[in-house]
Amino acid sequence: MSSRSRFLDATALTLGFAFLYLPIVILVIFSFNASQLVTVWGGFSTRWYQGLWQNRQLMDAAWMTLKVATLSALLATVIGTLAALALTRYARFRGRTLFSGLVYAPIVMPEVITGLSLLLLFVSLGLERGFWTVTVAHATFTCGFVAVVVQSRLVTFDRSLEEAAADLGAKPWQVFTRVTLPIIAPAVIAGFLLAFTLSLDDLVIASFTTGPGATTLPMRVYSQVRLGVTPEVNAISTLMIAAVTVLVIAASLATKRGAARG
Repeated sequence: MSSRSRFLDATALTLGFAFLYLPIVILVIFSFNASQLVTVWGGFSTRWYQGLWQNRQLMDAAWMTLKVATLSALLATVIGTLAALALTRYARFRGRTLFSGLVYAPIVMPEVITGLSLLLLFVSLGLERGFWTVTVAHATFTCGFVAVVVQSRLVTFDRSLEEAAADLGAKPWQVFTRVTLPIIAPAVIAGFLLAFTLSLDDLVIASFTTGPGATTLPMRVYSQVRLGVTPEVNAISTLMIAAVTVLVIAASLATKRGAARG
């Protein structure tokens, strides 16, 4: 490869990363802006982060988001892991194609369609929208992602380890808890973190399925941004970016660790 080609590749790569991440960098920088004007730099300050603790609406929304994300990720992890086990261990059963389609459909389904369909379901069942409807909705659309992550680990799983444990007298439940689950644990953890991150960021589906007293943080931030961006919004957005970044890195490390163990 010539030096000119390398220069063009480096330039294109730099411009691409700048297009993706420069707005985020600007948002993070202005979250430390001492001025009340978002676009005018008034010096470095952490006053807006300190002010978040007195903003009851934002803190309640953040707490609601953490509860929904944690519980929905746990539900999605259990359902997604069981679905991955069924698809991997039982290669041939009647309705397998339909079952796999139902598991993976939420991944490719537009969020507005998923949110609207869940809203119609909850209304038809007469369920009051709030914390539990948002939690169930988030578990529904994230369990497919968990199934993909766990299934990728199960495909390379050495079944002779389970057979050896069974030959030594272990019951099926003991084989699963003492052999299978510890080996696929990194993928299960990665699936949980991925589901947690997706729930943490979701705005569209939560907007359809939530009710009074169950406003999530993305919904609160979006409602405030419509009235104008404030430094507090920059600060809470920066904290969300930091949380998502940490979780994505943790999920990537857990996946790589599972792959390295083979």
